[in-house]
Amino acid sequence: MTAEVVEARALPLARLAALPGVSTASGVASAAEHARTTGRVLPVSPALSGLLPAAGLRRGSTVSVLGSTSLMLTLLAAATAGGAWAVAVGLPALGVVAAAELGVEVGRLALVPRPGAEFPAVTAALLDGFDLVVVGPGLARPEVARRLSARARNRGSVLLSLGSWPGAEVELSCRRTRWTGFTGGGAGHLRTREVEVRAGGRGAAARPMSALLRFPGQGEVERADFPATRWGTA
Repeated sequence: MTAEVVEARALPLARLAALPGVSTASGVASAAEHARTTGRVLPVSPALSGLLPAAGLRRGSTVSVLGSTSLMLTLLAAATAGGAWAVAVGLPALGVVAAAELGVEVGRLALVPRPGAEFPAVTAALLDGFDLVVVGPGLARPEVARRLSARARNRGSVLLSLGSWPGAEVELSCRRTRWTGFTGGGAGHLRTREVEVRAGGRGAAARPMSALLRFPGQGEVERADFPATRWGTA
């Protein structure tokens, strides 16, 4: 293939990439790397980084987690260990011991278990002062959810919903669970839990991803199996 042919074929792609709102794979990867190096992305466990378009929790974003409090807590672990502050709103049954076992720095985790009718105002105020704000399921009507997501974007905090959230950029869901540690005849001790996590969403997160993660009884989550595809790659 001659250089002239290569150049001719590249021109339509260049014009397409120049259109507003169109991103190339290399462009997405470069933007994600820039965000990480400028502090615009809060870190997560390496086992989870491949499921997020910026390989972490991008400031200003909204992320929903379906089906697993453990997964939600794991998302907080690396960020709080690195100095970020988190608050959980409307989760009265959240266990601090469980959070610590999953790596959350509980000295940087605040709890507002029952905000009641003041949930919108309380959460909006917390988005002004905390790096990560976790909200319980079913607390926000769609119009309230949109306003809170806009507040997170404006303040540069991360809004995480334990349950579905209208307009979330990223949605993580647990689809399959398998416990290990049993021997024949049902005897033994539960040691680890393997969970299939699927990721999807809007924009850079529109491409579905999945991974098999292993949650130990205590300690950092591990990859049991991981797809070769990464965000921002062809």
